[in-house]
Amino acid sequence: MAAPSRHLVAAGLAALLCATSASGGEYQPLPGGQLRSVLPADGVASDATVAPFQMRTRPVTNGEFRAFLRQHPEWERGQAPALFTSPTYLQGWGSADNPAPLALDAPVTRVSWYAASAFCASEQARLPRWYEWEFAAAADERRPDARDDPAWLAHILDWYASPGTRAPHSVAANAPNYYGLHDMHGLIWEWVDDYSGLFVNADSRSNGEQKSIDYCGGAAVSLADRRNYAVLMRLALLAAMDSQQDGANLGFRCARDAAP
Repeated sequence: MAAPSRHLVAAGLAALLCATSASGGEYQPLPGGQLRSVLPADGVASDATVAPFQMRTRPVTNGEFRAFLRQHPEWERGQAPALFTSPTYLQGWGSADNPAPLALDAPVTRVSWYAASAFCASEQARLPRWYEWEFAAAADERRPDARDDPAWLAHILDWYASPGTRAPHSVAANAPNYYGLHDMHGLIWEWVDDYSGLFVNADSRSNGEQKSIDYCGGAAVSLADRRNYAVLMRLALLAAMDSQQDGANLGFRCARDAAP
């Protein structure tokens, strides 16, 4: 069965969420600005204008998601709608009141796009849009954009060489980046909100197939900046994700529009 459209999902999430909101995590304001994106426009390097926004300083943890499940038991494993989750959703979890022995300060994983969106809505937030995530992820500890530094790019690539079966360690174990954000690299993959960027290869295009950017981008074809390989890995390796799917190293953080 095909996944429901985002418009239907919005209505579904509204029905599934209670009126009360969680207090939420810590959000950091980011100034936005011009971004040299790895995503091309018409096959050439693209510049995007990113509006000011706020982003959660850390990925959502098991402890935070457990608290969310206590307020919203309809998102527990075995209770969440089948259209919004896969059979591996929250694999390893029990119930919110009797969970598996998970590290509460480790990032929650095995969450679908729908469940991540529902959590963010409970904090009066949303998932970050792709350009917002890419803007935030371009910073190292000292600079807002370190993507021209080969040493930094090599450093963040080290994570991709580690075994994919290793459980994520605690959030915020390392120093934050220039914007005060922890774990933009080196801990988990992260969902993004938007599906607006589409990437297809030549064979798919000839067959009329289109692939949405469900998860940090789409297929890595005709990409604009191959130097930023860490981001390209996200685009290439996760192109096949569907919104109801999850992964052992797939988590999320939330974002908000800039405060008025």
